[in-house]
Amino acid sequence: MTTCCVIGGAGFIGSHVTRLLANTERKVIVLGRRATPARRLPDNVSYVSGDYGNVPLLTSLLPGVDELIDLAYSTVPQTSFADPVYDIGSNLPVAVDLLKEAVSAGLKKVLLVSSGGTVYGLARSMPIPENHPTNPVSPYGITKLTIEKYGLMFHHNFHLPVVIVRPGNAYGEDQPPFLGQGFLSTAMHSICQGRPIVLYGENGTTRDYLHVSDMASGIVAALSLGSVGETYNIGSGHGRSNRDVLHSIEPLVKKAGRRLAIQVVPHRTFDVPANVLDATKLGTLGWQPKVAFEDGIGAMWAAISQKYAGDQRRTSQE
Repeated sequence: MTTCCVIGGAGFIGSHVTRLLANTERKVIVLGRRATPARRLPDNVSYVSGDYGNVPLLTSLLPGVDELIDLAYSTVPQTSFADPVYDIGSNLPVAVDLLKEAVSAGLKKVLLVSSGGTVYGLARSMPIPENHPTNPVSPYGITKLTIEKYGLMFHHNFHLPVVIVRPGNAYGEDQPPFLGQGFLSTAMHSICQGRPIVLYGENGTTRDYLHVSDMASGIVAALSLGSVGETYNIGSGHGRSNRDVLHSIEPLVKKAGRRLAIQVVPHRTFDVPANVLDATKLGTLGWQPKVAFEDGIGAMWAAISQKYAGDQRRTSQE
């Protein structure tokens, strides 16, 4: 039986990946930093608590592993811009150590989860294919791209079977808000808390939104069927500005008796204005998104607004 280790497999995207893998003929191990997983994992998944930057831990864990998915990352674009040196120091050395240990352990496949939203930089045309120039404008994107390059270097020089994926913007019912990424979740939680939604620029940024279940299936498709040494975008191929997204959820908000307030502030230089991914290459492996945007945001709004239903009832009675 194939053993797959998912680093960060209890996170927002990772937990969906883990659940898909647990339904295949694989033994699944999740490595996470928390003492207990942040989300409930399937009963047939093993959880190991530890820092993936701990080389002795990797030395003991990886020899029993066939496949590895690396979803771990300690910063977001906003925090990387505030402290670029920390972005490098907290992400790059541990990633290189992981690749070195993967070579020593003789892994059969290593999937690195990069960033389709930041590594390309300013798009020349859209949707963006994998061979588009990579000129990131944020430290986050530069470090992500550097990790990609290290992965391909280890593939070239040490025959490490590396596959790279560049995902778009995942969204879904259990996405955490207010972390500097995840516009949909932050917007919905802000509405439910009576807070204004901040747009950086009149229409905000344009992004490729993909339901997390489709993101997870794309990652598993690249792991199972992707060619080593290759890079695959994971996206819908459709761009929506922040303003477009708010127009889409406004009927849901009004139906719930809530109000949508917007605060426009100046554009941030490290935000790529528009990013839409061409996932045709991954599509040749048989992967296609299944969740329509309208269905996805409907389910997401229902789940998030339900959490605040008690607060709304108390407010209406005061």
